[in-house]
Amino acid sequence: MAGFENYHQGTQDIELEIERKGIALGIDWQDEVQVRALAREALDYSADQPQFSTVAPLDHRLMARVELFGLAGLMLRTMEESAGMGVESHGGEVWKAFARALWAEAEMRKT
Repeated sequence: MAGFENYHQGTQDIELEIERKGIALGIDWQDEVQVRALAREALDYSADQPQFSTVAPLDHRLMARVELFGLAGLMLRTMEESAGMGVESHGGEVWKAFARALWAEAEMRKT
């Protein structure tokens, strides 16, 4: 229902999962080059890509990566939707680092 979403709680929940996936993948959120590369990969992600279409449940790193890409999409959608409602949604340092990288990569694609 539009207007009843708890964006603050939503961003906290999303960021917590992003942090968990980052730990599993060894991501240094302070490393802008690494985070930009991850953002590029997230924006390019498609479940139809051969390396992702048959993810074995025991491949925990690949599963974490796929889940992180889904969280990136959820993160962008949350920010866009909340902005449309006049609410600025943002989380902590991990959220901000990833969001900056995602927006920068998305902007580069527009040109």
